Amino acid sequence: MVTITLDKSKLNGRIAVLMGGHSAERDVSLQSGQAVLAVFEQHNADVIAIDPAHRDLLDAIREENIAHVFIALHGRGGEDGILQGCLEKMGVSYTGSGVLASALALDKMRCKQLWQGMELPTADFQVLDADSDWSAVVERLGETVIVKPVNEGSSLGMSKSVGAEQLRESYVSASQYDEVVIAERWLAGEEFTVAILDDKALPVIKLETDRGFYDYEAKYVSDSTRYICPCGLEEDIERQMQDVALKAYHSLGCEGWARVDLMTDADGNLFLLEVNTVPGMTSHSLVPMAAKVQGYSFSDLVMSIFNLSVAK
Repeated sequence: MVTITLDKSKLNGRIAVLMGGHSAERDVSLQSGQAVLAVFEQHNADVIAIDPAHRDLLDAIREENIAHVFIALHGRGGEDGILQGCLEKMGVSYTGSGVLASALALDKMRCKQLWQGMELPTADFQVLDADSDWSAVVERLGETVIVKPVNEGSSLGMSKSVGAEQLRESYVSASQYDEVVIAERWLAGEEFTVAILDDKALPVIKLETDRGFYDYEAKYVSDSTRYICPCGLEEDIERQMQDVALKAYHSLGCEGWARVDLMTDADGNLFLLEVNTVPGMTSHSLVPMAAKVQGYSFSDLVMSIFNLSVAK
């Protein structure tokens, strides 16, 4: 059993948990942040919560003498590298990946382009715009595709599309979340996720949902979503999945912790979906589930992530 505590001797100022913000993932971020904040309070840390939607973030960090930050801001404004650059300029330590890795991971298009260049497995895709030839896209990628806003998380704005007309409608819907939208070849296999902590892959989680795909409802609302860990794969296949996840993590230059999402196609071939550099820490979240199987309590997980950032 792992037991990790807060080493206050290494701190040189107050701690802030950043949560909420202005992104479309605000509600999830508040849940993550409150859970993390509770752990610091249990450790009697000098900690406060800061919500950038209610207070200027950089002013608050200066005024409150913040030296260390746990980032629980999901999506744009917290996970895209901008915040990370500001904190580095201010000399404030922060959890998770740096500027470049954060920016690349949130940008699904450029992340996939990088993986293609490195010959890491990721599904074929095409960038869409209002003038796209919808029939040509379907001919190239297949009748069924998944449409995604490039810079959005938590499956917001994503939809499964069948046929050219529905593809156009899915694009219009996704474009409300981001200016850049992609269509990706539909993968008809199983979905998995691999949490990474301190450069080590945690046990693989298999995801099962009765919905069309693992969407926002399945992630955060539905109680029928099934999380299987241990995942039931043969040991060598699970190890292969963990290896691919680590390669994806390292390809972006990630640090500290992250979560890598993967799927198989109908033939069992493995494909990378995306890397989350600020994964959820809610009651439905996946990193705490994998960490628990590895022997970490939620408190141990939070402290481990935070201690890594202070050491860095």
